[in-house]
Amino acid sequence: MIMIPQRYKVHTRLVSNVLTGILLSRCFVLLVCAVWLLQPGISKAGESSSCLSRISSQDALLVVSPEGKIIYGKNETRKLVPASTLKVLTGLAAIHHLGESYRFHTEFYQDHDQNLKVKGYGDPLLISEVWQKIAQALASRLQGINDLVLDDTYFADETIPGVGSSTNPYDAPNGALCANFNTVFFKRDDRGRIVSAEPQTPMTPLALKKIRLLGLKKGRYAFSHQGHEAARHAGELLGHFLEEAGNACQGEVRAGAVIPGDRLVYTYKSAFTLAQALKKMFEFSNNFMANEILIALGAHVHGPPGTLAKGVRVLSDFSRDVLHLSGVEIAEGSGISRKNRLSALDMLAVLRRFEPYRAVLVRDGRVLYKTGSLRGIRTRAGYVESRSGDPYYFVIFLNNSEADIDSILNCVKKSLDNG
Repeated sequence: MIMIPQRYKVHTRLVSNVLTGILLSRCFVLLVCAVWLLQPGISKAGESSSCLSRISSQDALLVVSPEGKIIYGKNETRKLVPASTLKVLTGLAAIHHLGESYRFHTEFYQDHDQNLKVKGYGDPLLISEVWQKIAQALASRLQGINDLVLDDTYFADETIPGVGSSTNPYDAPNGALCANFNTVFFKRDDRGRIVSAEPQTPMTPLALKKIRLLGLKKGRYAFSHQGHEAARHAGELLGHFLEEAGNACQGEVRAGAVIPGDRLVYTYKSAFTLAQALKKMFEFSNNFMANEILIALGAHVHGPPGTLAKGVRVLSDFSRDVLHLSGVEIAEGSGISRKNRLSALDMLAVLRRFEPYRAVLVRDGRVLYKTGSLRGIRTRAGYVESRSGDPYYFVIFLNNSEADIDSILNCVKKSLDNG
């Protein structure tokens, strides 16, 4: 046995203690570093868990990275009512078939009796200012006008699922030839008389008659659900502006049709591109515009007259053949019907394809989105842009929950910011 001198034993213990201290110090430093490095992940996991905990078993949440990786989701395959977020799909299909720069048009003919005939093709933005400009353009092209004949046959007479017969603007029916989203906006003056609430819009005789008949109070109302009355209202607006431009109609305003032999005197091409029209549709969540575009799209793809069935067929075929979705149920194009059904994953496919056009959506800071609201239903879908501008995708479908959708979206934004 080799004997170690005592002095060396003391020295060895000292070295051992020093080494042990150094190792413990390094371990402590490594532990602190590890905790520091892992902290963002722990925070993100906690926040995502908090977001998911707000989603009931009947609702859905999906958050996806710019690269398409699911960050977190719950019930993302469940088919739910999308409400007005469905407008994103309608807009996407319209861009696919028509192109961003497409412009709706309206044609004007004159027959051998000097009747002016107006043929509508579903332009959703025939507002008062447009009718005034049309009248000014026609005044220089016509020597005289007898009757004003309105041709709205490009659309069939349709009832949209979810649209009622009320006078609420969201129940405004569609037609190939309409003015001001098929609504009238009025108030009463100091003497109690019914007057237009818009300086650019005159009060037409038909509008005045309908307001009195229905006993309406001041505000904006769906104009009519009866036959050709929407087109007649548009015709009376045009008649007013033609008179203002010095070329008044000498006859009556009536329904009719363009026939072979009528002479095309003017074609109005919308001042708004499809992309600009969609931006207005999203800004005001305009149901009339969404279904006007849908029915016109059906006529464009499958031929006139435009019908709801043809428009729905276009949306369904686009969902299946282009987006490769299955089991999607579409009843109309605005989201007002509770018969519409798609999942958060389905909406993700829409958002990914729609991403190049996301600027037409409503923006709130770094969030671009579309909301949806029906009784008992709240939805929201869109993009959260990172600080570098890359879009994260999110879908929130609350179909059976009293949760606050704003707080859920704030939770999503916070989790992404900390990620």
